[in-house]
Amino acid sequence: MRIAVPNKGRLHEPTIDLLERAGLHLENGADRKLYADTVDPDVTVLFARAADIPEYVADGAADLGITGFDQVCEARVDNVEELLDLEFGRCRLVLAAPEDGDITSVDDLAGKIVATEFPNITADFFADTGVEPDIVEVSGATELTPHVEMADAIVDITSTGTTLKMNRLAIVDEVLSSSVRLFGRDDVVEDPKIEEVRTALSSVKDAEGKRYLMMNVPRAELDDVRDVIPGLGGPTVMDIADEMDDEGKVAVHAVVNETDVFETITDVKAAGASDILVTEIERLVE
Repeated sequence: MRIAVPNKGRLHEPTIDLLERAGLHLENGADRKLYADTVDPDVTVLFARAADIPEYVADGAADLGITGFDQVCEARVDNVEELLDLEFGRCRLVLAAPEDGDITSVDDLAGKIVATEFPNITADFFADTGVEPDIVEVSGATELTPHVEMADAIVDITSTGTTLKMNRLAIVDEVLSSSVRLFGRDDVVEDPKIEEVRTALSSVKDAEGKRYLMMNVPRAELDDVRDVIPGLGGPTVMDIADEMDDEGKVAVHAVVNETDVFETITDVKAAGASDILVTEIERLVE
């Protein structure tokens, strides 16, 4: 099975890090231009331009792809399914125009020129609005085109809006919200190996922001401790080998949100818990 991933740019390192944390360690490095083997002999990683990954998957060169939702929408492939939102690389495609100009709504762009690196997404957006501008594809420096009279507005990617503000552009409307996602070709998504990979990546995402709490609790205070643990389901309670009598202690384990750890430790300690240990969670399979 082959997974296509971005070969460079802002999505490359986070994608490789995710694969590593999921247990798909690259055996011959991530600096290869074409491919890398993984510790799983059935899984190979292919390196490609983020924009080309949807076509790699659709055409069968790869079975899975990791790239931005915007790239899949722009490619207009109809045999690729989204399997998992990996929740990084978040950005927006926005319609923007000069902040001191006359364009303040989508309707103002009828018959005007819109420059973009995403002509298909832009065409779909305007088709939904009923407005018909002239869409011009550019390959870079999109935000400059209104200032050199090449376009009246642009559709471009933004994360914070800083670049738009620097170029005196104001957002008119949001075109698309995007993040990095796992995609698969529709004729292979039911393959058990595909599900293994999806589960491995999902387990890393599910573990983010979670902590594992372990503590010893007197049996008499067990109900009080249970009441103050905001875990995923009920906590796990286990006998301690040398505390088997009814008056002894039990070990209580629970998964809690990282934001709840401080308050939870205070509460369980007040309820009678001791020997409290907090650890990070690498993967969580629910």
